Parts: sequence; structure tokens; C-alpha cells
Amino acid sequence: MSGQGSMPPGLNVSRETLDRLSSFAALLEKWNPRINLVSRNSLSDLWTRHIADSVQLFDCVAPEGHWVDLGSGGGFPGLIVAILAADAAPNLRVTMIESDQRKSAFLRAAARETGATCTIIAERIEAVEPQQADILSARALADLETLLGFADRHLNRSGVALFPKGVTWQKELDSARQRWKFKAQPITSITDPEAVILKVEGVSRD
Repeated sequence: MSGQGSMPPGLNVSRETLDRLSSFAALLEKWNPRINLVSRNSLSDLWTRHIADSVQLFDCVAPEGHWVDLGSGGGFPGLIVAILAADAAPNLRVTMIESDQRKSAFLRAAARETGATCTIIAERIEAVEPQQADILSARALADLETLLGFADRHLNRSGVALFPKGVTWQKELDSARQRWKFKAQPITSITDPEAVILKVEGVSRD
């Protein structure tokens, strides 16, 4: 398999999707020395730390309608979602918002290389017109309180947000509840037992 590391157990995808993911991994390795898409330390564990960690978000929801990924960076999870959707949810519309022009260029190259259908918006999240997302995601972007502000702008009222969070997730949750009303279901991460994916619905200002 091309791309650093090996596919983690439990990554249940089709052969065609695995080929797309491998092409993506190889392209990321090629670009990474120039624009630092992921840390050098995590590159050796790319399949678990980044790819499988993104795949699990796709499995947390019924992937339908419009999926918007904020601060997509090196494509996690937005580009991974678009790759999975090509085979598993061809009607899913995927939009990535990434203000860094070089990272946006990488995302466009990766979409072409893998045949993933998606829209990439190279603007600041706050400046993009409301997206009315059915599913909203953001990985390693900001604290939960900030993310809820983005969700208030870009998530439709019946939509769901997926926010992966590390070991301090409960502290972020308690802090955010002081300013926001929302429902949050913590789902234990398959790649880190101390991390969760916060499945958030019903976001409104307190």
C-alpha cells in the first residue's frame, strides 16, 4: 500500500475506496514537506492518527444532504468524507472551507487525484455565507465554544455537528454550556480511548 504506515484493523472500506485513500496518502506525503499539512511526528502513523480518525466521523451519522467541513487543512475529515462518499454515499454534497490558500490548493489537487467530488471555499469561516449544512464537522480547529458559534452560522436547525475532542472534552463541554444551549452525545474514539467525538444538535445561544 502506498502511504506511510499500514491500514489499521477495523477500517472497513471497499477496495476502490482503499485505493483512493492510498492515493490521497501518497499525495499528502509528497506535499507535506512544503506546506506542513500534518506534523512530521504523526506522518509515520498517518493511517491511524488521521485517516481512520476521520473515517469514524463518517460512520457516526447517516451521510445525507450537505456535509460542510470547517478548517479542512490537510483534508481531515473533509477530503476523507468526500472519498468515502464517492462509493458509499454518491448523493452526499461535500463542502470544505479552508482559508489557507496553499492548503486549499492541496485539497483541490487531492480531489482531482482521488476522483472525489467536493467544493472547496478558500475563505475565512466567518466570511462565508451561511451554508445550511445537514452535517457540520471540524477537527483540531478551535475550542468547543468557538465551534458552536460556527455551527450557529453554518448548521441548519435540524442538522448535526461532529466535533472530535481530546482528553479535556468534558471541561470544554461544561464551559460551552455557560453560553450555549445544545445537546451533545460523546462517542468514544476508536483511535484514542481518552478522546471522543461530540455529536451536537440543537445549537442556540443561551
